[in-house]
Amino acid sequence: MAAKKITITLPEELVEALGSAARDEGVPLSRLVASAAESELRRRAGRHLVADWQAEHGAFTAEELAAARAEMATADAEAFGVSPSAAA
Repeated sequence: MAAKKITITLPEELVEALGSAARDEGVPLSRLVASAAESELRRRAGRHLVADWQAEHGAFTAEELAAARAEMATADAEAFGVSPSAAA
């Protein structure tokens, strides 16, 4: 993937925290920031998809939301190696 150098302004405390997190992970700061930006774009795309679906089919019911939360807790538990009850 091609990269482009840019200049951004962030609060000093945020830069320090990001730098520390990058060092802890052993990755360049730019990779950590790019990953965070990609995650935000994916979340935004997901919210748009949900809004479009609900505009066409109506709002999710309480039961549908509960089922989705349970499924996400299970997926999180599997990803992080904990029991589903601990992830909830």
